[in-house]
Amino acid sequence: MKEALYCEKLKNNLVKCELCPRFCTIKPGNLGLCGVRQNNKGKLVSLVYARPCAMHVDPIEKKPLYHFMPGARAFSIATIGCNFFCSFCQNWQISKADADDMINRYEEVMPEKAIELCNENKCNIMSYTYTEPTIFYEYMLDMAKLARKEGIKNTIVSNGYINEEPLRELCKVLDGANIDLKAFTNDFYTKVCKGTLEPVKNTLKILKEEGVWLEVTNLVVPGLNDDFKKIEEMCKWISEELGRNVPIHFSRFHPDYKMTDVEPTSLKTLEKAKEIAQKYLDYVYLGNIGGESNTLCPKCKAVVIRRALFGFENRTKQGKCPKCSHKIAGVWE
Repeated sequence: MKEALYCEKLKNNLVKCELCPRFCTIKPGNLGLCGVRQNNKGKLVSLVYARPCAMHVDPIEKKPLYHFMPGARAFSIATIGCNFFCSFCQNWQISKADADDMINRYEEVMPEKAIELCNENKCNIMSYTYTEPTIFYEYMLDMAKLARKEGIKNTIVSNGYINEEPLRELCKVLDGANIDLKAFTNDFYTKVCKGTLEPVKNTLKILKEEGVWLEVTNLVVPGLNDDFKKIEEMCKWISEELGRNVPIHFSRFHPDYKMTDVEPTSLKTLEKAKEIAQKYLDYVYLGNIGGESNTLCPKCKAVVIRRALFGFENRTKQGKCPKCSHKIAGVWE
């Protein structure tokens, strides 16, 4: 338990959390909607500080981050909790775990120990991922500061639902981000995530402005966000507001959590989304479908990075196409 940042203390021991756009006003003893930030006698505390529920070594491509130090190993860490309520959540067992039941099951891992484990596993990237890293903001920030001092890169995989002030503070020690742009209508965010779209768009623009390497993931869910007109609108916005060199990953939905009766996204739908996106963006990928997922040079279409189930090959030369020397957008070292 640690006192939380970004909090306003109100009358009658109420507190208002100012970390995310929900601005939860919390009574003593109660939790915010994320389920892990509590009013403890008039003080906002993080219940999950130094209590990770998952720690693994992953290829950075698994995040997915395809243009951020390709082939590198990332020490990935998460706590329980999330500030969204997606009915299709793939990690609901931990994102929606009950804090009272779960927190004490996990051993304490202080930030210094997490960085030590990162080094022991020969990882040069810390990745805050799996659930929603912004809800363990204080823990993430302390780890990221230590990692930066040791020359370790910091990346997040996030829904982007965070306010500007804490985001800009995090950007001081953040190197890369993959943000879930779950749909391109406020109606979707309101009904499905119990949130709003504009703060996520603002997060994307701030990350770009702050010089953080940015990639976007869109999980295509049948019947919810697979409208091709809206997909085109989204891709056009990314191109105009963030740049056509921002990679987008269209990920295939698989039945899970509260949507076990919905069929997986069809390959035809994903291919059509990719076709639309390629009119506006240079790097478009399909995820959760198996097979190869290669990076092509936007200029000559040569394969510059090959990704397959049983192999990986980075053919770039200092981030340039080996055939035509066109610069491939990304972070290479």
